[in-house]
Amino acid sequence: YAEDVFERIRQEFSEFATRLRVGDLTFIPVSALVGDNVVNRSERMPWFEGAPLLSHLERLHVASDRNLVDVRFPVQYVLRPQSYDVVDYRGYAGTMASGVLKPGDEVVALPSGFESTIATIETADGPVDEAYPPMAVTITLTDDIDLSRGDMLCRRHNKPAMLQDIDAQICWMDETAALAKGKRYAIKHTSRWARAVVKEISYRIDINTLHRVEDASEIALNEIGRIQLRVTQPLFVDPYGSNRQTGAFILVDEGTNKTVAAGMIMRVPGG
Repeated sequence: YAEDVFERIRQEFSEFATRLRVGDLTFIPVSALVGDNVVNRSERMPWFEGAPLLSHLERLHVASDRNLVDVRFPVQYVLRPQSYDVVDYRGYAGTMASGVLKPGDEVVALPSGFESTIATIETADGPVDEAYPPMAVTITLTDDIDLSRGDMLCRRHNKPAMLQDIDAQICWMDETAALAKGKRYAIKHTSRWARAVVKEISYRIDINTLHRVEDASEIALNEIGRIQLRVTQPLFVDPYGSNRQTGAFILVDEGTNKTVAAGMIMRVPGG
């Protein structure tokens, strides 16, 4: 209940949060045990002039972090109905990762580089005039392009990086075995699967101090580290800081089918 103790904690955590790049912080002194400043203002802390926790949460504006600029449409499934009514129909189903697409928009397919134009966009409820995240849609093109699961549609002059060498930060989630240099895993990025090998462990992060442990030889359960991966086929990626959908991936143990790590792509050439 002491103001000086609260101010000391607030200052210490604010300094810690700057290293996490957290810019919007609100501090409210509460006692969950007796309910001080949870629903109503506390009479035991008259020095605090802010709103109680519940009032603050009710007024809190949560901004969307969806990227509506960079068009990224990972193909999840190719629809080819075996019907005389739609003999030539070829639809590409998936979830909009980012950006906005409309019929008539010009797109390029990756990895082939073939260009085409959006003919129609359909949902389970019928045709729509535009697609944006996180809509699940089926797209048809004006040209007969051979696309398959894991391919991606994007803009001609706004493409993701096509990389096989991935600079990533991961959180390790397997309690039975640690990540180590040379180990191999399956990697899932958007709708694309590939195999990956750990080329290098750059460092492990001490989660209490955020200091780097440069000589780390492994990353164990609940630890966070920076690693370099080599992937068997190109992934279409953006830095996680600019696009959370195309900047994230998971690693899967092929022997157990367990998801062993969640990762963020930290840097791309020229990005």
